[in-house]
Amino acid sequence: MAVADGTVDAAIDRPVTSPLPPSNRRRHDRHLHGQGKVGNGRNSDGIALAKPSSSADTTFPLTYTPAAALHRGVRPPATRKIMNRFLPLTVTTLTAIAITGCAAERPSRSDASLPVIQHIHGIVADPRGEDLFVATHGGILTLAPDGEMSGPIAGEDLDAMGFTLRGETFFASGHPGTQTPSELGAPNLGIIRSDDFGETWSPVSLTGSADFHVLTAGPDGTLYGLASSNADLLVSTDDGRNWFSGAALSAVDLAATEEGIYAAAEQGLLRSSDRGATFAAVEGAPLLYSLAPQPDGTIAGIGTDDALWVQAADGAWERRATLSGAAQAFTITDDGRFIVADERGIVEITPETTTIIAPSQ
Repeated sequence: MAVADGTVDAAIDRPVTSPLPPSNRRRHDRHLHGQGKVGNGRNSDGIALAKPSSSADTTFPLTYTPAAALHRGVRPPATRKIMNRFLPLTVTTLTAIAITGCAAERPSRSDASLPVIQHIHGIVADPRGEDLFVATHGGILTLAPDGEMSGPIAGEDLDAMGFTLRGETFFASGHPGTQTPSELGAPNLGIIRSDDFGETWSPVSLTGSADFHVLTAGPDGTLYGLASSNADLLVSTDDGRNWFSGAALSAVDLAATEEGIYAAAEQGLLRSSDRGATFAAVEGAPLLYSLAPQPDGTIAGIGTDDALWVQAADGAWERRATLSGAAQAFTITDDGRFIVADERGIVEITPETTTIIAPSQ
């Protein structure tokens, strides 16, 4: 069923029906955030910490929960511990801990002199260099390799629930912020795009109505998404202007490769070779809730056992590293570095080293 430009398919408005029994559909909509400090040296586990270019007193609050799963009303394919993981905080400049969610009132612009991370919804690598773009509840931030955080880009504080980079174009969805132009839509952004790395944004489709909490782009340019009020995979082959429904999915993340579109679903890892019309189980795959494509076209993901799992070319899976609690965002750079946001902060993992780029404490 197609979604025309500026209009909403009936499927978009259809509420998600979870196959889980009521006892397992309990949403956990409280999030803890506190004050972390960007430091240097090594932590108590001997893991290297990135050295910031500015003062060691640069601080930012962090919040960690599986955001896409919570806000779509779908419990991630995980044990109960995933839902109950929170960031243990060492408070360095503040003594209060607040409880908030994505619908919580934002601090006013005058309150924030430093980048504030309330929730991390996604991370992508800047194709122009070594920086990372961090999609958050308060806009798109830029993270340099030395740990320096800046933003939000152009002062735009939109809540980028869904966020992906295709070539040099951002596609995003979510909710407007205090500085978001009205033409981008409210209460939901629909699909918006930026062709100048977040300096300016323009509406594409479903303006004001749809709220995608997962967005990803395939190698052929196809966009795939999961909307908060829709049980179907949504697919666009024309830069997000029109969308059609694929298979019904109870999934929390997507990743696209030359082999097809992968979904982290309640029943396990699924793959579709027909642009999401049908899915089949990936035999032997661990239970994953966060996915990213590798440069060679295989898949890696974060498992419900708090581990980074990497697929080999022959389809075998290797447990590569153990995380600190649940991951909130995960990506893989073109040169094969794994970037994850977990309880330690934003962390880079390679076969040789683990480096905390932006520590949470």
